Amino acid sequence: MTTPQQISEAELRTTAAKAAHHPRCADCAPLWRPGWESISGAVSIDHLELLGALGTEESWERLDEFHPDGTNLWSPDAPIALGWHPYTRSSLWRCAQCSGAFLRYTEYGGYYVEERIRPLLADLIVNP
Repeated sequence: MTTPQQISEAELRTTAAKAAHHPRCADCAPLWRPGWESISGAVSIDHLELLGALGTEESWERLDEFHPDGTNLWSPDAPIALGWHPYTRSSLWRCAQCSGAFLRYTEYGGYYVEERIRPLLADLIVNP
């Protein structure tokens, strides 16, 4: 397995801006929900292509979250806080058809492994 390319903040913001200018295709529409969602077997993600990783090897262990306005991980308006969990473990994916951009990460709970996905929204990206 190869290590995904590191995505810079500028690349992330550019990808988010491009995604905002296009309507979602039929494959991406069911994924375009605010906040993190579990990826269920009812939706396909096969059409998404990996662009790269947000976190680094050094930031992987950071589990602190950034929620200055009382949001939480599941909040639709939670900041996409670069350098903070779960973004230190997230990867950036894009749809070739509609340019929809998504963040994905895997939650490794005590008794489960869960794939999660969130739309990349430019106005939520912060670098505290």
